[in-house]
Amino acid sequence: MAESRIAVIGATGAVGAVTLRLLRERGYENVRAFASARSSGKTLEGGIVVEEATPEALAAGDIDLALFSVGTSASLELVPHVVRGGAVAIDKSSAYRLEPGIPLVVPEVNGASALANDGIVANPNCCTIPLACVLKPLHDAAGLKRVRVSTYQSVSGAGAQRMEQLRAEPQEQHNLAMDWSWDGDETDEESKIRAEAQKILELPDLPISATTVRVPVLVGHAEAVWVELDDALTAAQATEILSRAPSVRVVDVPTPGDAAKTDQVLVGRIRPDRAGENGLVLFLACDNLVKGAALNAIQIAELMLGGAVSDTRSVIRQSAAAVPPVRS
Repeated sequence: MAESRIAVIGATGAVGAVTLRLLRERGYENVRAFASARSSGKTLEGGIVVEEATPEALAAGDIDLALFSVGTSASLELVPHVVRGGAVAIDKSSAYRLEPGIPLVVPEVNGASALANDGIVANPNCCTIPLACVLKPLHDAAGLKRVRVSTYQSVSGAGAQRMEQLRAEPQEQHNLAMDWSWDGDETDEESKIRAEAQKILELPDLPISATTVRVPVLVGHAEAVWVELDDALTAAQATEILSRAPSVRVVDVPTPGDAAKTDQVLVGRIRPDRAGENGLVLFLACDNLVKGAALNAIQIAELMLGGAVSDTRSVIRQSAAAVPPVRS
């Protein structure tokens, strides 16, 4: 079958660059790069020339899968044109994540839901992805009752320009930030984590409370997580469960530096919560540009392709029953 025709929209951004690198490393050759008019004509690593992401270009019918790494407003404008051209869009922004009927997918958790799409699959928030990878096996083993999480998010989550600002900033000026929009007494990032985790885990009533913080680290998000379970698990039992979970690696002390440029969610500091019953405390770290964004989207694409580079149009329209099951 013909090789899938893949487009990366937002190719010159922090996540787009990682997406192109991962596609190249995984052997995908029929890849096109799209960005704004400002970047059009630029030659990227691998000799790919950036094209302007116009509605006409994206709707031309010569794309099978489109990986979007642009802002919410740009996704709302451009994704419908890709779908109109017959492709499937996997969108990283928050534009479609909570829309009814649009799958919000972490392949290790709810991969089969990706097949029930009408042309759009949403890629979750860069903190929700690693959190879901850790919560799912604990829920399967003992049932989730409540979750509390505090994040320590790197500046790359705010884009390549913010990374350059940190590089140029004197160390003595480094500080914490809460640089998101506010929704009442929460940041929109905090409400996203709760709503997205509930949707991915299919636990709409699960109480989740989050506090999100930006820290002066270039790459890698970390999270402190307090979990209350229906049934008791010892720290040793939780460690064993998580050591078998897909895309999770148990370490003594997870750090953003150790997680950088890795495909896995690092989890450690697993211990009893001494402030609650049937509770556990753990700490995780993940490369927010890799598993927290680009890799998760590529894994969704590969799930839809049956794990191989093939003719997308003949594969993605199959029923979920015809696709090899994803371990949950």
